[in-house]
Amino acid sequence: MFLKSIKAALLAAVVLVPALTGWLARELAGPAGRGSDAVLFEVEKGTSARGVIDGLRERGLVRSALPLRLACRLFYPEKSFKAGEYRFSPPLRPKDALFQIFGGRIHLQPVTVPEGLTGQEIAELLGAGDPEGSAAFRRAFLDVGLISDWDPRAKDLEGYLFPDTYHLPRKTPEADLVAAMVAEFREVFDEGRRRRATELGMSVRDVVTLASLIEKETALAEERPLVSAVFHNRMRIGMKLDCDPTIAYALKLEGRYAGRLLLRDLRFPSPYNTYMRAGLPPGPICNPGKTSIDAALHPAPENYLYFVAQGDGRHRFSRTLGEHLDAVRKYRALKNN
Repeated sequence: MFLKSIKAALLAAVVLVPALTGWLARELAGPAGRGSDAVLFEVEKGTSARGVIDGLRERGLVRSALPLRLACRLFYPEKSFKAGEYRFSPPLRPKDALFQIFGGRIHLQPVTVPEGLTGQEIAELLGAGDPEGSAAFRRAFLDVGLISDWDPRAKDLEGYLFPDTYHLPRKTPEADLVAAMVAEFREVFDEGRRRRATELGMSVRDVVTLASLIEKETALAEERPLVSAVFHNRMRIGMKLDCDPTIAYALKLEGRYAGRLLLRDLRFPSPYNTYMRAGLPPGPICNPGKTSIDAALHPAPENYLYFVAQGDGRHRFSRTLGEHLDAVRKYRALKNN
């Protein structure tokens, strides 16, 4: 009788185990969900496996919770779900949802920071409609510990928030974004660029400050080494830089910039006013990109001292005051036509 029971149990196992395995495989591979709209699903820290699986079922991402629970117990007893926000696109196979959450492949959103913005402008851009987020970004902007080893004079992170597209979780704290931007700046301003700065007798702060002026003076990459040459040449002979964007920045610091400069603004009392003070301003006036940084480090081999807009986004570069005044007259005549 005992042997018959064992045989019956073995026979049942031989029949049931493959059947159960086949059923489980079909359930895990069977897609669920309708439509084509992606669904964002958040796994909060500390949520149990049961809680995560029930959440998937409640959102309609899987048909049944049982197959996922069995799969976790039978095949992945040591695995744990990773907290974060996940993006699923129906129809979704339950096993794909399982592997994505086990692997921590959280949904990353692109955050694009354009070149040439100030820290305040970046805070306003990223914190649009979110005053608390904007305020948090401004607080993180003051964390000079992120750059003080390279720039002991830094009072904030102006110039060191590298403009780029960052892929981050949706709820990334503003301080983490700021840290990522400074880390990217340090990556870009590598040993070769630091060595070149030393060859020029410039500190990292000097280079970034000059790069920020170049960034604001022209949007054309091919002109940046020429603008750099003008500024390098002027500094070498002690000539003031006469850089309009430095005055705009000074006015922005005081909340007085109206979008354009007036003649009286050229006398605005500020250490950033390069019409009144020779040499570089006290610090960067925006956050420059890689092209402007490289232009600051590698000015064109030209002896230009002047440049003026041509009205088409480009500039006319001159070596003498006479050439420059002639270019200015042509530009004014063009504007008046």
